[in-house]
Amino acid sequence: MADTGGGAQLITAEAPTADATRGTVVWWQRHNGRWRQAGSAPARFGSGGLTEGTTRVQGTSTTPTGLYDLPFAFGTEAAPPGTAVPYRRVGPDSWWCEDNASASYNRWVDPRPADCAAAESERLADHPVQYGRALVTGFNYDRPVHGRGAGIFLHVNGKGATAGCVSVPARAMARILSWLRPSAHPHVALGTAYGPTALTRY
Repeated sequence: MADTGGGAQLITAEAPTADATRGTVVWWQRHNGRWRQAGSAPARFGSGGLTEGTTRVQGTSTTPTGLYDLPFAFGTEAAPPGTAVPYRRVGPDSWWCEDNASASYNRWVDPRPADCAAAESERLADHPVQYGRALVTGFNYDRPVHGRGAGIFLHVNGKGATAGCVSVPARAMARILSWLRPSAHPHVALGTAYGPTALTRY
């Protein structure tokens, strides 16, 4: 890869092609200068496939490719034993603001502010399976570009492809959260096996 974020932990989410909705998530640990696989799981991607993160458009149900940090985790369930990353419990007033007109665009809000329309946002408690446990990706997070997309997570599988997130089985999600260490500066890389969105580009 071109960049792994400079840390000692990396999650890769790779699909075979840009129009695929299935692939593999692998988590890696760097030790003595070498990356070693710590685990893997089958993954689901956006129903619209994958697209370059820097030019992604909100509402396309595409998974944004790129290398991202992992700001924090959250869930309707308690954090798995051993979790060291910041973890927020979902409550009845916990939302992810996806309203382009809001000052809270692409942010966890609790409660939802007046300028963040419910119809344009996601009440996290409404998805107790997928958001049983989830990890926020840094896509469009530090300096959000309105219209590019909001709420791209690594979360537990639902019934099918996602709306742009990456999902894995519940057991794998728990293992990832227990494994992550903030001191290792973990990142996630999303991409394809080949082509302009190849994982190796990021």
